[in-house]
Amino acid sequence: MFISAIYTVWRHRKAVSFALLAAMLIFMSACSSENNASNSSGRNTEADSATAYKSEDSSAPRKEALDKAASEPKPDRDRGENERRRGTQQNEVQVQAGQLTAGEWDDLAAWGPFGNLLNSREGDENRAYWRFRSFDRLEVEVTASGRAVADATVRLKGQQHKEWTAKTNAAGKAYLFAGLFDSGRSENRKRMEDKKEAGNNRAASSFANDGGLYEVEVSHGNLSKKMKNIRLSEQGSLKVSLDGEPEKSNKLDIMFVIDSTGSMQDELDYLAAELKDVVGRVSKEHANQLAIRISTNFYRDIHDDYVVKPFPFTNNIDKAIGQIASQKAKGGGDYPEAVEQALRDAVREHDWSDEARARLMFLVLDAPPHHESQIIDELQDLIGEAASQGIRIIPVVSSGTDVQTEYLMRFMAVSTGGTYLFLTDDSGIGGEHLEPAAGEYEVKLLNDLLVETINRYVQ
Repeated sequence: MFISAIYTVWRHRKAVSFALLAAMLIFMSACSSENNASNSSGRNTEADSATAYKSEDSSAPRKEALDKAASEPKPDRDRGENERRRGTQQNEVQVQAGQLTAGEWDDLAAWGPFGNLLNSREGDENRAYWRFRSFDRLEVEVTASGRAVADATVRLKGQQHKEWTAKTNAAGKAYLFAGLFDSGRSENRKRMEDKKEAGNNRAASSFANDGGLYEVEVSHGNLSKKMKNIRLSEQGSLKVSLDGEPEKSNKLDIMFVIDSTGSMQDELDYLAAELKDVVGRVSKEHANQLAIRISTNFYRDIHDDYVVKPFPFTNNIDKAIGQIASQKAKGGGDYPEAVEQALRDAVREHDWSDEARARLMFLVLDAPPHHESQIIDELQDLIGEAASQGIRIIPVVSSGTDVQTEYLMRFMAVSTGGTYLFLTDDSGIGGEHLEPAAGEYEVKLLNDLLVETINRYVQ
């Protein structure tokens, strides 16, 4: 860079003396050394702290991303992986657990701010981009004898058809949605358009069921209860008490679905160490209380040596750890990856427990699926199927992620009762991490955060 600058000056400003050029070189070199020392010092200070806090005042990178989101082009699909993101070289650093840093933002717990985000220009654009229609939500809390009921099936029915099915978490809560997807209302829209053409706009509005009455069915084993005349716009939350004592399952299914394309190389080795630590700690902590099964799955993109490399659920923890450790990042080539094929395999081709304390799918990635109509249709189907089976999608977003991917991952988490996890720059590992459009959050070590998240869903 310095040589180029000197050459330009030599070519276009021959009158500049050698003394001036030498002074420029010395000055720029001194500045570079000072900056490098400053950056190194700042990174070490951050890395020395296991826990830190990020407030809204520190969101300048994210604010810049918000301002640019509407005008910047989408990532170019023929851009190479190495050109798209250049990660930090960590060859001299020993890879071990407890090095990656991460944060969490639970939109279900911060529902008001989530609504405000969707009402922003960026939120509205990304909701339309991924064809999510409306996040009209009903929170249902199920108890029996005053205690939370986990894994109860909760169904929301509209006047014409079933809207959404979900299962309660360990706190007894399920989240139901009406008219979540654009494609889910395609038949309704056709009929509405027909009515509008006939001049019957009032009937069209009524058929959309906006502000209409719904029905909620709750079941767990032989226990069931039905609630009618529910208005989502007025209700917000609903408490249902079952008569009886439902059995509590001791099964825990944990699945890792990991992007193993070339762009993940800078963090994959560290992720393998973190995940091995997490699996071992969770297994040891709950060995006497829970029957834990682990499934590890890896995916790349079409035309790679494999698209999805799945491993079935196993209670052999050492086997699962070995599967994670043996993976290498390779392939990809463009920005989007075969996310929908990985989810298809994860949701439909694995023997998830029929009854479980929790079913958790950690989706580790740095790139979105290909933005094509049929792929978005399939993603919506898979999100609905995951929710109905009680599979909670918990993204773990790595460096290089763009704004559109962040929104899709948060939409997936919200729709399935999960939460949004993201790696941060505090570790100094990997490329630059996108600052989320969120409020204040706590920065933790990734392995600690994953263990904490798993414990929250089972306790």
